[in-house]
Amino acid sequence: MELIPVEKAIGMILAHDMTEIIPGKSKCAAFKRGHVVKKEDIPRLLRMGKEHIGIIVVKEGDIHENDAAIRMATAAAGLGIELTEPSEGKVNFIAKNRGLLKINYKALFKINSIEDIMMATRHTDILIESGEAVGGTRIIPLITDSQKIVEMEAICKENDPIVQVLPFRKFKVGIVTTGSEVYHKRIEDKFGPVIKNKFDELGCEVIGQIFANDDADMIAESVHRLIDQGAEFITCTGGMSVDPDDVTPLGIRKTGACVVSYGAPTLPGAMFMLAYKNNIPIVGLPGCVMYSKRTIFDLTVPRLVVGEKLTKEDIIRLGHGGFCSSCKVCTFPNCGFGKGGLY
Repeated sequence: MELIPVEKAIGMILAHDMTEIIPGKSKCAAFKRGHVVKKEDIPRLLRMGKEHIGIIVVKEGDIHENDAAIRMATAAAGLGIELTEPSEGKVNFIAKNRGLLKINYKALFKINSIEDIMMATRHTDILIESGEAVGGTRIIPLITDSQKIVEMEAICKENDPIVQVLPFRKFKVGIVTTGSEVYHKRIEDKFGPVIKNKFDELGCEVIGQIFANDDADMIAESVHRLIDQGAEFITCTGGMSVDPDDVTPLGIRKTGACVVSYGAPTLPGAMFMLAYKNNIPIVGLPGCVMYSKRTIFDLTVPRLVVGEKLTKEDIIRLGHGGFCSSCKVCTFPNCGFGKGGLY
């Protein structure tokens, strides 16, 4: 910092807040630390009694916090993200559309390992509404070496976007509802309406629902029929447990689908199944999805609906954070359910 005459400070950066006192009215910072002094500021500063002010000496190669934040945010932003104007050295990431937030958390770790730089985001793989703030970035000091920003930009170029909101694809969904009790109309189907509502939330269209008895061949044939009708996503509900008449997993296998996982380290949702038939996702949903507020459905299906292809490893990672606390007031996704599997 240097102390210089106020008339010579035009274009320079204030090193600290400049307080203005108006007797009987207010006492506040008329100019904040980091403000770039303009010609029109000089009369006000003089009225405040500031004939000399502290300014920050900027060396060649230094970059101001606002300029740094703009560059970092621009480098990190991907699909579905717009940026705020810099405010007090910070730029925020805002969702342009409804969708699934995706954070490249490994690259984010590298960025935050650079001295003087910070970037904070919300958690990856959560549903985001249009207009929501999902993160922000800035440098810690008022001024830093611009080479650090160059290093950060290089990380972004080498990786997928750090922050993006992927739109949900409008999948045509087919539902196979299993169980002799529903097939023979001994009880009313309660599972189908729940699934339809969940897919409605994701912007998908349920084009058909077929009721199948506890018969693996009938279940397989029902899946094939829905695919022939144009279904791009198949959901099989019920019959996922270990009772002798729970044959939905076998029915899915009999379609010739490639099974990624039968079973998931999540509660509720342990008896979940994921398979692919010619790149068409087939999910087997256990009964808990019908009556629990949040389940394995909410941790996997939104990712499938943005076009992500999940692997066995993706399912295994759900175990850390995969236990739902069943809170009296559900705050998902603003809770720990499904948030621990980043390693």
